[in-house]
Amino acid sequence: MLDIVFVILPIFALMALGYVAVLRRLYPAEGVKSLIAFVNNFATPCLLYHSISTSDFRSAFNLSIIGPFYLGAFVCFGLGILIARRGFDNRPGESVAVGFSGTFTNTVLVGLPILTRAYGNEALPVTLSIIGLHGAILLTLGMITMELVRRDGQPLGKTLIVAVRRVVSNPLIWGIAAGIIGSILEIKLIEPAEAFFVMMSQAVVPAALFGIGGALVEFKLSENWKQALVASLIKLIVHPAIAYVLMIWVLHVPMDIARYGILLSAMPAGVNIYVFATYYDRGVSVATNTILIATVLSALTISGWLFILAL
Repeated sequence: MLDIVFVILPIFALMALGYVAVLRRLYPAEGVKSLIAFVNNFATPCLLYHSISTSDFRSAFNLSIIGPFYLGAFVCFGLGILIARRGFDNRPGESVAVGFSGTFTNTVLVGLPILTRAYGNEALPVTLSIIGLHGAILLTLGMITMELVRRDGQPLGKTLIVAVRRVVSNPLIWGIAAGIIGSILEIKLIEPAEAFFVMMSQAVVPAALFGIGGALVEFKLSENWKQALVASLIKLIVHPAIAYVLMIWVLHVPMDIARYGILLSAMPAGVNIYVFATYYDRGVSVATNTILIATVLSALTISGWLFILAL
C-alpha cells in the first residue's frame, strides 16, 4: 500500500501545487490555458513521436487491450445517456453531453503521467496505441450521436466532415502519425534532434499536472453536481471494471500488459468534455462539475485500481 502512495503522491502534489498557485495568484490564471496548449500542441506530440518511433509500435497495437478499452467506453456512453434521460429527466441533447462526460478519458494530462510513474516507460507503447485512437473514435461517436438526437441537429454528412476536421487538426494525431512512419522506416535521429525530443518529452509530466491543477480553479460546483457525480463514478469505476472483466476474465490477457489499458480507463474525465458541451451548448455545468469531481475522486479510485492491479 505504501508503494501505491509513493506512486500517486507526487502526481497529485503537482496538481495541488498548480491549484494553489493559481488560487493564490502566484501563477496567472490566464497562463493556464497557454500551458495546457503547450502540453497538447507541442510537448506531447514530441513525446508521441519519440516514443512510437523508437519502439516496436506494431507489436504494441494489441486489440485484446484496445478493444475492451473502447467497448467499455461505448457502454459507459450509453449508460450515462440512459441515466441522464430516465433518472434525471434530461432532454436528449443534455443526456448525450452527460454520457460523453462519463466516457472521454483524460489520457494525456493525467493518464500519461500516472502510467509512466506507476509502470515506467515500458507502458508507453500500449498506452499510446490507445491514445492514438481516443479522440478520433470518441469525438466522432459523441458528435454523431448529438446531431442525431437534438432537434436542431446538422445533417449527418456535415457532422462527419466537422468530426474529421477536428481529428485531423489535432497535433496529437500528427505526432502519432509521424511516430508510426518513423518506426516503420526505422528513422534514427541525430544527437541534437534526439536531445530536443527527449527534453520536450520530459516537459510533459510536470507541465501537464501543474496545468490541470490550475485549470480546476476555474470549475465550481453547481446545481448539477449529482449528475456530475454519476458521470464521474461511471468514468472512474464502471469503465475500468468493464475493461478488467473483458481483458482478464474473457480474453485472458496477461496482467502485466492488461494493467496498462485497465489503469488508463480508470483516469478521470478529460477537458474535452467541457469543449464538447460548450460546442453544442448542452450540459455545460455537468461537464465542468464532472472534471472537478472526477479529478478529485480519482486520487482515491486510482489508488484502489493500483491495489487491484497489484501495482
